Amino acid sequence: MKYLRILVFMAVLFLSVSLSAQEKRITIIHTNDLHSHIMGFSPIIEYRPEEIGGDATKGGWARVATVIKQERGKRKNPVLVLDAGDFLMGSLFHMLAREEAMELRLMKDMGYDALTLGNHEFDLKPIGLARILRSAAKKGGMPPIVFSNAVFSRESDRDDTLEEVFNQGMVKPYLVLEREGMKIGIFGIMGKDAAEKSPFASPLKFGDPVETSREMVKLLREKEKVDMVICLSHSGVREAKSISEDEGLAQKVPGIDVIVGGHSHTRLEKPMVIDSTLILQASAYGKCVGVLDLLWEKGKVRQKNYRLVDINSSIPGDRALQKKIDSFLEIIDREVLQGANLASRKVIAQTAFDLTIHEEESNLGNLIADAIRWYANEKDYDPTNPRTRFVVAIESNGLIRDNLLRGRTGALAVTDVFAAIPLGIGMDDTMGYPLISCSFYASEIKKALEVLTSVYPRKGSSYFLQVSGLKFTYNPRRVIFDRVTDIRLGSEEEGYVPLDYSESNKHLYRITTNIYNAAFLKIIGKYTHQILRIIPKDLDGNPIENLTDSRVDADKSQPGIQEVKEWIGVMEYISSFPDTSGDGIPDVPERYRGKLGRIVAQPSYHPVALLSKGTMVTWGAFSAVFVLILILAFLTVIVVKRVRRRRSRIS
Repeated sequence: MKYLRILVFMAVLFLSVSLSAQEKRITIIHTNDLHSHIMGFSPIIEYRPEEIGGDATKGGWARVATVIKQERGKRKNPVLVLDAGDFLMGSLFHMLAREEAMELRLMKDMGYDALTLGNHEFDLKPIGLARILRSAAKKGGMPPIVFSNAVFSRESDRDDTLEEVFNQGMVKPYLVLEREGMKIGIFGIMGKDAAEKSPFASPLKFGDPVETSREMVKLLREKEKVDMVICLSHSGVREAKSISEDEGLAQKVPGIDVIVGGHSHTRLEKPMVIDSTLILQASAYGKCVGVLDLLWEKGKVRQKNYRLVDINSSIPGDRALQKKIDSFLEIIDREVLQGANLASRKVIAQTAFDLTIHEEESNLGNLIADAIRWYANEKDYDPTNPRTRFVVAIESNGLIRDNLLRGRTGALAVTDVFAAIPLGIGMDDTMGYPLISCSFYASEIKKALEVLTSVYPRKGSSYFLQVSGLKFTYNPRRVIFDRVTDIRLGSEEEGYVPLDYSESNKHLYRITTNIYNAAFLKIIGKYTHQILRIIPKDLDGNPIENLTDSRVDADKSQPGIQEVKEWIGVMEYISSFPDTSGDGIPDVPERYRGKLGRIVAQPSYHPVALLSKGTMVTWGAFSAVFVLILILAFLTVIVVKRVRRRRSRIS
């Protein structure tokens, strides 16, 4: 009996050793689209990372660091911490990205094993990204970065500095990690939609993500002999399968075990499974962290557990990391804000309600559009010359990055307001998009609004427009590119008057927007078969060849152009609000509590609604349908006559 027990014990031991030799465990902790949201949001003055339950804010990298440590500590198996790009651009911290590379240095301290680049890493142009990477390497290091589909220009030297940084190994096409006998291959790609949103990456281009991924999988599987392939994909998942790039990638490229995704800011409660590939994404801004436990056996990966960890005040922030973050914030106050008499935690206004952005007319969108029109007029309107008045301002949802939330106190600090409109760099090489001055015909104003009616539904929320100085209605049932049915110029305070937007109206209307939106409006005709062709013009009606020459100039007495920054305009506009509560702090006016009726959809299939004020687009489509009906009627008559002849012959 004794020997039998020993034999059974040895058999069980042998079996467990055999099974453990075949089955291995690995954990992936992942984030994406952190966008420099290093502090919790919002409001910033309520953020208490050192206290459990101390605030109602979300996010905060100190809390993310705690989750990473806790999840590592729970497991004896290998743990990989990965990020799918867009770690930059979205808060005051990115203002010193080129000099301090705060984001990358903090991510190294947090224990990231690899990350990739998103479209916003290229917002500061190739030379700017090169400076960021070199600063990180010099001032404390960074996690390994993988990026596989960069295509450097052979005809221009404007991306040579970044190419040199890649060649030095600061960014690699792929990475092979060995963990407890497993070889794990990791590569990174940018999808097509993200590449379209990287205009400042030029002349750098991006190779086809599917073809690049096939090459990477082949290299990793056949040359590097890896056991597992992970793709860090800044591409996105969408409800419409035809544009859901990560799903398409999984279908078209066999051999990828896990796609850690980003770009679309999607909260996937559980992994999507396409064939044998798992697709992950964890919202954005550090609102949550994904934790995936995997089992690997005989070359196959299967999910064991998955959960999203919400980052809130139930998680104590890592004290050492927060101390470093606080020191970085002091640098920003000193180097960036002090000259403008601002500070990161300075309260510039208070609100009795949330200001939020949506895929519709929104109160935050109205406020920001009003702000840039007001600010452009403050800087470049001559009351003795009515032509110089800015009558319309346009902003796109894609550039409004965060809400302004009331929180417990209603206080809006500099950090909160900046996070709402943080993007861009000017031609003066300072941070923030400059405002542009250009004049449109009324018909071109209509074409710009058709971006919202016809381009936005196909391209996504980034293309939804917010407006100031006008209100309009549209019929989403009408022919594409001719859905706007009424436009009125004015404001809620002064009233609105109808705009004659026929081609015959050659009056010029001065418009302001930032340079990113202006560049898009200038080229939209190219992508709509010239149907939405818009030619930005100066005050005299001359076409503007180079939009950088039409930047709003804050001081014409100085040489060059003194750029008028959008983010500063929003700060000053909010600071200009009256103090209605009597506490010495400006209050956001009640008119911004809800919608103002600036964008109104009036869906209708009534013939008058479909054809009234129609342009050539509508009448061309109507004529085509009418001709088609005539042809069908003619063919029907012929068929009927033939049938009758056959019957008469038979009878």
